[in-house]
This record gives sequence, C-alpha cells and structure tokens, in this order.
Amino acid sequence: MCLAVPSKIINIQDLNATVEVYGARRSVSLLLMPDDAQIGDFVLVHAGFAIQKVDEDAAEEALKYIKQIMDETGERL
Repeated sequence: MCLAVPSKIINIQDLNATVEVYGARRSVSLLLMPDDAQIGDFVLVHAGFAIQKVDEDAAEEALKYIKQIMDETGERL
C-alpha cells in the first residue's frame, strides 16, 4: 500500500526541502510541486517527492490517524 504522508517543511534549498514528521527528518524533492512551497508549509510526501500543499489542520488530523494506526499495528514510518 502506498501512502502520502503530511510533512512540515523546515528547510528549503533550491528544489529540495527538508521535511519533518514525528521527529524524523528527510530530504524530499520539490520538483513535482504545482505551487511554491515555503518553510512552515505542510506538504504531502510520496516516494521522496512533495506532491501538494495541505493546510495545517488537515495535516494534523491525518497525522493523528496515521499515528493511531501505527500504534495499533506496531508499524513505523
């Protein structure tokens, strides 16, 4: 199963961003973003690419459900 994970942008350099989710940081490409991304934005990340912005409330709600599923199944991101 594929899942796009809402992640917060904490740094941007050229077409790459550092994102954070649950304390884990990853480098992702902004190449597929249809809109400009800024530090502090939440984006959906799939297969190493940020693919779209999401508002903070929607991101937090999705992350809450993802964490609940991970807790119940013992899975990790």
